[in-house]
Amino acid sequence: MIATVANAALAERARQVIPGGVNSGNRSLPWPIAFVRAEGAYLFDADDQQYLDYHAAFGPIILGHNHPRVNAAVVEALNRIDIIGAGVTDLEVELATRLNRYIPCAERVLLTNSGSEATYAALRLARAVTGRTRIIKFQGTYHGWHDAVLMNVISAPEKIGQYDPLSLGMLPDVIRQTIVLPFNDTEAVAETLQRQGEEIAAIIVEVIPHNIGCVLPRLDFLQALRNLTREYGVVLIFDEVVTGFRHAIGGYQSIVGVTPDLATFAKAMANGFPIAALVGRAELMDRFAPGKGVFFAGTYNGHSAGVAAALATIAELESGEVHRHCFALAQSAADGLTRIAAELGIPMTVARFGSVFVPYFMEPGPIENYTDLLRNSTARDVWFRKKMCEHGIFMIPTALKRNHVSAAHTPADIDRTLDIARQVLSAMPAHI
Repeated sequence: MIATVANAALAERARQVIPGGVNSGNRSLPWPIAFVRAEGAYLFDADDQQYLDYHAAFGPIILGHNHPRVNAAVVEALNRIDIIGAGVTDLEVELATRLNRYIPCAERVLLTNSGSEATYAALRLARAVTGRTRIIKFQGTYHGWHDAVLMNVISAPEKIGQYDPLSLGMLPDVIRQTIVLPFNDTEAVAETLQRQGEEIAAIIVEVIPHNIGCVLPRLDFLQALRNLTREYGVVLIFDEVVTGFRHAIGGYQSIVGVTPDLATFAKAMANGFPIAALVGRAELMDRFAPGKGVFFAGTYNGHSAGVAAALATIAELESGEVHRHCFALAQSAADGLTRIAAELGIPMTVARFGSVFVPYFMEPGPIENYTDLLRNSTARDVWFRKKMCEHGIFMIPTALKRNHVSAAHTPADIDRTLDIARQVLSAMPAHI
């Protein structure tokens, strides 16, 4: 495979001191590989092999790796202020002001370090303000590692319609407080709220379920969520950890015109530096203020490195040119893959939104929820991704995962990607 002597040696050292050799379970790969450098649209491994990166660390890299102006802003900030742990810094105030300006629901802003922390706090707040305990999430959506939501993402067919927790050690009592419904199914939401609305604190939704690729919401579904949650006094939470900043500074809510009560952001917010945000309506968010009953804390919340990176990233995105560039290249990649697969007679549907594109190995048809993706050939999907990696095009070799275009990608990169995709797809064994 891709593994060479230095990669194998470093990966083995990792396994000796890190469980499984990786610091996040979904980073494990089918071959030993260790990255030592990243620049622009490229990654370099321990043997100095180069890869054109579409993985983008699951999405944060919107401007390109090690963007010089973002990095310079971080250095400048750290030369002046690092971490104080009391009061507030000028950088935090400036970032909160920017988010308030761009994100429709962001009357108040709290900063933390990861999307999981942000969604955890959002659910705690929803339970506090409603006095209720149950929540609704959707099959195929991912909202982080905590017990209330770590379930029913990429489920086996026989697990659909029942609880499918992703980890041992999750509290059964917490799992049972979560109701899992099909995405884009307004009727299922309405019926559930009619039966159990007085028990439900929140509906949390990945507005585009990018953790299973690129499944677009129907506008009437999002509008129905907004109307139904108001009717039943339920807090509506948009998980924009992936969609925020990558598709628009104001998140997908600014595109579709549906405003939630709360929203969570991370990933592309700071082009790879660790930071996340929970934003929302003032009357809800102010319950986090000291003495208002809902606890929110974190030593590294609002650290100057992440805040400076976020401000610099927003400055790069404000003109709209980055999004136009990325969207156009992603469209070219999607169109090219569709054309190549058709010419070779390979069933493929390429989904795209903004700078994200995902080839599904299945005949064209509706893609409105996770069940529709059961038509995808996992074997072909993983085989294609692995072979692309072997040819220097890094698409993480896991079925259904999205590919990301950054500002550092060029039209020539897309052309090269399509040339290699043609070679790989032409060699795909018929029995897969």
